[in-house]
Amino acid sequence: MNATSHDNSKGDPMTQSTLTANPFFAGRMKRAATRNEACDRPVYARLPQSPRNGSPVPHLTSLYHFHRAGDYGDRAYPGNCGGNLIKDLLTYFEPGLVFDPMSGSGTCADVCEEMGVPCVSFDIHTGFDACNAAEFPGPETFDFIWAHPAYWRMKLYADDPRDLSRSPTLDHFLRRYGQFLRNCASALKPDGKLAVLMGDYSDRDEGFVPLTFHTKRLAFAAGLRQHCTDIIRFSHGASSGKKVYRSRFIPGLHDTCMVFTKNR
Repeated sequence: MNATSHDNSKGDPMTQSTLTANPFFAGRMKRAATRNEACDRPVYARLPQSPRNGSPVPHLTSLYHFHRAGDYGDRAYPGNCGGNLIKDLLTYFEPGLVFDPMSGSGTCADVCEEMGVPCVSFDIHTGFDACNAAEFPGPETFDFIWAHPAYWRMKLYADDPRDLSRSPTLDHFLRRYGQFLRNCASALKPDGKLAVLMGDYSDRDEGFVPLTFHTKRLAFAAGLRQHCTDIIRFSHGASSGKKVYRSRFIPGLHDTCMVFTKNR
């Protein structure tokens, strides 16, 4: 009794009594707390050394990391990806005229304005259907197209039924997504570049959906070829990283930027 009273003076009575009465349970609580603290701490990985070359953006490699998104677009907008990767791609390719057919909160336009690069941008929220060939700009217009499409229905963007995220089935999504990539291929100048940022995800009905695979498959069918290595972009700031799930799965912590080119 005296020991319990002495412990209570140092902290919460209920906690101290439990620790004294059941040391085995107290040990389990301590181990669980240690595991949770370990999960919350950042983990640092040592990346491979990149070979020196003539690139104007030496840090632009197949592994892309920027924990700050930059002051581009609206970070509160669903699916906002930050503008640093766009800026690095534009610095590398030095395009003349840029097109963003799915502009969202205007991230690409903000980057282009900062860099002094001419940019045309449209979005489903302004009534533009990027999957409609009749609405797309004319052939061989742009040097560079930036595209960050919906990852099917992972996030719902607009109430407009034409929005890709509103596709009722995967087949419907892929048909319209394929038309979008064909529209992009047509609008590119010869040797122009199309950069698509896409991620895979697990759907409640379809299971794992390899959207990066489908992107390449559909882009190749549209007559494009891949220009360079995939750019694996670490998903810093993703809302899913702050959630707790009851189910067991292997978390995806990245999305993939694929750069395609149109043959001369």
